[in-house]
Amino acid sequence: MIGPGTGVRVYLACGATDMRKGIAGLAALAQDVLRQKPTGGAVFAFRGRKGDRLKLLYWDGQGFCLYYKVLQRGRFPWPNTATGSARLTSGQLAMLWEGIDWRRPDWGAPPARVG
Repeated sequence: MIGPGTGVRVYLACGATDMRKGIAGLAALAQDVLRQKPTGGAVFAFRGRKGDRLKLLYWDGQGFCLYYKVLQRGRFPWPNTATGSARLTSGQLAMLWEGIDWRRPDWGAPPARVG
């Protein structure tokens, strides 16, 4: 995915979002519901009601970029709260985009012996 890169601020809009919304509607949600400046360089993530659709809104300095992904199987992991927002790291955003549960990543076992 060509996108914002590492170190970017990421805000999740908890609850379900109407996936018919376009750039203007999602930017209004970022401003009114998430209380963030849509053109501030952060990534805003929105999930549909069924959980299989995800939209990311990002201002790249020249205009808005809108990324849209629909999973063929499964659902995007999402916080249980119905309202509000959550902050993610850029690594967690990468996991979210791939459909990996960013809340409980399995990092594997530490090495049994070092050296």
